[in-house]
Amino acid sequence: MSDPKHIVFSVTNDLTYDRRMYRICNALAKADYRVTLVGRLRDNSLDFCPDLFSTKRIRCIFNKGFLFYKEYNIRLFIYLLKTRFDIACACDLDTALAVLMATFLKRKKSVYDAHEYFSEVPELNNRPIIKGVWRMIGRLTIPGFDARYTVGDELAKLMGEVYRSHFDVIRNIAPTQNKRTTSDENAHQQKVILYQGALNVGRGLEACIDAMKDLPNWSFWLAGEGDITEDLKLQTAKLGLKDRVTFLGWVKPDDLPALMAKARISINLRERGSINDYYSLPNKFFDAIHAGLPSIHMNYPEYKTIIARYPCACLLDEANAAGIVSTINDIDQHPGTWEKMVTNCRMAAKEFTWENESIKLINIYSKL
Repeated sequence: MSDPKHIVFSVTNDLTYDRRMYRICNALAKADYRVTLVGRLRDNSLDFCPDLFSTKRIRCIFNKGFLFYKEYNIRLFIYLLKTRFDIACACDLDTALAVLMATFLKRKKSVYDAHEYFSEVPELNNRPIIKGVWRMIGRLTIPGFDARYTVGDELAKLMGEVYRSHFDVIRNIAPTQNKRTTSDENAHQQKVILYQGALNVGRGLEACIDAMKDLPNWSFWLAGEGDITEDLKLQTAKLGLKDRVTFLGWVKPDDLPALMAKARISINLRERGSINDYYSLPNKFFDAIHAGLPSIHMNYPEYKTIIARYPCACLLDEANAAGIVSTINDIDQHPGTWEKMVTNCRMAAKEFTWENESIKLINIYSKL
């Protein structure tokens, strides 16, 4: 009996909170592949010991900027040269050079997993030289991979046109939970607006906190950390909202379903600071669907396509306090509408499952 094929995935984060990679690695491990996930080791990294796949964490001298990416790719390249594998996957452009060079030299198969449109993220909007470098890396590497996939249909079409390469779609959907709340249970939830994810610029979080001034019967919970955590806490204090705006810090993935069961509305207002944001379809959208939790998002193509079929969320044209207040008050004043959104969440949850996505994922790798 031959040994199972070995797939090596590479990311630049420290692995602990990367739910997309956790479920991808688990799915392929269950399909009888040997899987290794390579990431970063930092001083504050938590232990990460998954049951079904192995991990490798790389410690770097540099922790940001050009020197970090250069050092990490060199270390990753050396690791791949020393490691026996059959397929290597670069998760986004920041590991693409090392993976493509190593697979070329070792004559192994390569895969590109585009978590996002990397060269078009908002952090690069005011950095034209750096954006140009990432665009060049994308043009040099992405067409050379043996397979490519990304998180949504619209983004797959766009990147396919830009790089003249086919992209499959593997959506960011968490595995189905055994425990599902019911509409009746949801009706007794607290008036809590829940945000989960990074607390960074361009997420509409400042507007959400401003909106709380005019939503006296509601609370706002933020599950996550990020670059503007302290600024948001200062804003909250200045507005006298510390009793209704709660910062929960990072929440472990396994604890999110219980947290969402306590909320009444999920909110995700990724402002259009970039092309990447406009075509984004994050896992938190599907998390809300599977929790039977109505949600609020921006009026972007990926959301519009799904909500046209399953009206389970509200869409805003702009991420401002007035729009947030108006939308939540409308939901509050029309409980029947809220109930219909819950029902539509249930219907959408039957189609958009990780079980369905994992079948497509395994098919991509089996063809290699």
